[in-house]
Amino acid sequence: MRRLLAAALVALTSLATLAATPQTAVLDVQNMTCDLCPVTVKKSLEKVAGVSQARIDFAKKTATVMFDADKTSTTALVKATTDAGYPSAVHK
Repeated sequence: MRRLLAAALVALTSLATLAATPQTAVLDVQNMTCDLCPVTVKKSLEKVAGVSQARIDFAKKTATVMFDADKTSTTALVKATTDAGYPSAVHK
């Protein structure tokens, strides 16, 4: 029984190390001019596979996005906002 438990623990630990570390990107977003714009930007980002969180700062015109780099990229995030009418670029 102990061997089985130990083997299960090793297997679970190995799987945890395979999981991607969430990454964060900050995007500078253009064309946000009204109070509804951040809602649209947020929804466009949340539709991208791998995005776990999107926070929009209307005052700073930025979007902070947490995502799984194994499932998406900053290029896909920029495309999502641009396709929604809000061109963006990775903040430098």
